Amino acid sequence: MKTLGVLGGIGPESTIDYYKLLLEIHRAKNPDAGNPPMVILSLNFYRLAEFMPTEDWDGLADFLVGETARLKAAGADFGIIAANTPHIAFDRIAPRSAVPLVSIVEATALAAKGLGLKRVGLLGTKITMNARFYPEVFEREGMEVVVPGDADKEYVNEKYFDELFIGVLRDETKRGLLGVVDRLIDDFGAEGIVLGGTELPLILRADSHRGVPFLDTTRIHAERAVDEILAG
Repeated sequence: MKTLGVLGGIGPESTIDYYKLLLEIHRAKNPDAGNPPMVILSLNFYRLAEFMPTEDWDGLADFLVGETARLKAAGADFGIIAANTPHIAFDRIAPRSAVPLVSIVEATALAAKGLGLKRVGLLGTKITMNARFYPEVFEREGMEVVVPGDADKEYVNEKYFDELFIGVLRDETKRGLLGVVDRLIDDFGAEGIVLGGTELPLILRADSHRGVPFLDTTRIHAERAVDEILAG
């Protein structure tokens, strides 16, 4: 088996979820093998956040490339960045990474394609919703990505960082997020909803809403990572 390296802590709450999912999925796929081999490097999110106000994606890439070297030194054969937003710099990181990286965006696009979806709604941080890295990957697979209106983007981003990121899960916020999902379905014709922030599945735990599937990027990424572990 290959050893997985996880760049985590980008948010801490979702890194915990990643670890639980990696254990659960590995156990289901390989029940007699024990725990999957992995190393987790917990980064300080505030170090990464320094690059965001100025959109210094080259600086973000340089930082994360350096962290992949630490994964390799710890014995990792490949790695994942356990968050969506840093994938804005994935094309700058992957060619220079000390270990091969599995993209959360590419894994999610293939999952959506497997469901036969043509148009998906995207929820995440404002950076993720405003950026092109999700639409570009999905367009290569013949799918369209739609995002909420400006007021809904602000709402999702605020709740993401003020509550979900620090483990605060409120029923009122869940209802508000489902209202945003309703508008993506009714106003934009979304056939699926990408939970493009790894904290979102912590509060939106159902598989679907009104028959429209949720694409849990944390679980999808973990599934792909376990497949790679077992391919070794």
